[in-house]
This record gives sequence, C-alpha cells and structure tokens, in this order.
Amino acid sequence: MPSSYSLLSLALLTFLLCACDKSRPVSPTQIVHNPFSTASVPEPQTKYINSAGKVIRDRVLLPEGFQRISPNKNSFGYYLQNFPLKPHGTKVYLHDGTPKYTQGYHLAVLDIDTGKRNLQQCADAIIRLRAEYLYAQADHDDIQFHFTNGFLAKYSRWKTGERISVKDNTVKWYNATSADSSYKTFRKYMDMVFSFAGTLSLEKELTSKSIKELDIGDVFIQGGSPGHAVIVVDVAVHDISGEKLFLIAQSYMPAQDIHIIKKNKNLNFSPWYSAIEIQQELKIPEWSFSPQDLKSF
Repeated sequence: MPSSYSLLSLALLTFLLCACDKSRPVSPTQIVHNPFSTASVPEPQTKYINSAGKVIRDRVLLPEGFQRISPNKNSFGYYLQNFPLKPHGTKVYLHDGTPKYTQGYHLAVLDIDTGKRNLQQCADAIIRLRAEYLYAQADHDDIQFHFTNGFLAKYSRWKTGERISVKDNTVKWYNATSADSSYKTFRKYMDMVFSFAGTLSLEKELTSKSIKELDIGDVFIQGGSPGHAVIVVDVAVHDISGEKLFLIAQSYMPAQDIHIIKKNKNLNFSPWYSAIEIQQELKIPEWSFSPQDLKSF
C-alpha cells in the first residue's frame, strides 16, 4: 500500500499539471478541489443583495456614493452587466450535476449551461461569455480562439461545415458536413475550443492594461499549469473620489457553473472589489492575482 506521503505527492502533482489549463491538445483530465488551498471562506451574507434581481446589475446593490458605469447597449460590457442570473440561493454545480465542494464562495450563479463534460473551466468560461456575446451580435467573423499549440479555430469556417482534426499535436481543417450556423452547431464549436484552449492560449490573445483603466469585460489571467482566469462583469465609480469597484465571475475546476464570487472575510463592500485595494494583489477565495495580470479583449 502506498504511503500517505506518496498519496499526497501524487495529489499535488495532479493538481499542478491540470489546474485550469490544457497544455497540449488532449481532452482535459477530471480533477478534484485543490486540497492545499488556504483560502478563507467569505461571510455567508452581504447587505448588497436584491434577491429579486434577475440580472447582474439588478441583483447586486451599490454601496453608498457609487454609481454603475453605463456601457453602450451593443457593447460586451452592457451584455455582461445585464447577464441573466439563476434564482437567488442557487448552488454552484459541477458538470456532472453534483454540487461544488464548497458553496461559500459565490454570491450568484449566471444562467448559462456548463455542459455535461469537464470542459468549461476557468478560461473556457471567459471564452464562452465572449463568444456568446459575439454570436448574439451576429459578429461571426470575430468568434475565433487559439488552441494552446497556436492553431486558430475560426467559427466562420466551422459554420460552413468544416471541422477540426486533432491527431497528436497536428491540427487541421477538413470538410465534413453542410453549412449550419444554428446555435446547436455553435455550441459544438465551443466544446471543441474548450477541449484545446486554456489560460496559456487566452492570455496571449489579450492585451495588458492598467488597473486605472479597468472596465467591464476585462480579465485577470495567469497562464500556466496551474493557471486561472476570472472576468470583470460589472463596475461602479464613486461620485466624489472616483474609486472603482468591480464584480468578478469565474468558473473553476472541475468544470462548473459560472458564478459571481464574494470577497474573503472582513473586507469592505463584498462582493465588490476595490481597485484601490488591489494595487499589490487581488486575492480571491480560491486564487491570487497581481495587478499586472489584468488584460482586455
């Protein structure tokens, strides 16, 4: 029988190799919650909540003196700020239908499917939201994402009936079926991207920006194994000081519902994060980012 030390070492190695990234074009591996996390569980209640709100901007209330920014109605920011939510109190579920290992980290769950496979993890959830927005805008030419090995998967080719062959590290297009731009076909394209993209590839597609410029739709991302990524889904500004507050959504691993996360215990404005507070570090319940990790589409 293996020793406790051996089992612990194996668990750590599995986590380091698999965390929120597909380093080569193979199907993601099922993994479990990081057993070495030291995150503190946020307080279960927040005063900035309207349980009747059906979209992000209506569900999460503002601290006194702050006003939400007002994005253009055709923008990605407006799309996220008005994204539908599941009823207040909904649990976060994994792709296989089981509840997430802890229910203390989230404030709300976005009303979008996860799929039944362990694919839509952290970077994939951000790719999904961006692609859904572009699909809703009928902007099909801009729906394109790189695989980790550099291959560019264009939805504009997928919808014509072409499909992608992956053998070892060789990836190529081939003619497979008739043209189809239905949502069902788009969703299959998404799963293909999720299988072979990750934090490493998405990080390269994004542009760095400063915390002062933080906006809805921006991404905090660390590409690697492990790697992680979260997306800003709402922003508010103080009337006098100009301080920015923002909300963060994420998926994690295994693939799970996209959810808005709280702050750690005893911090002001939860679930709102302050741009002033994160000049050195953005610490969320299951990860930590540097201000230099902020990027934009």
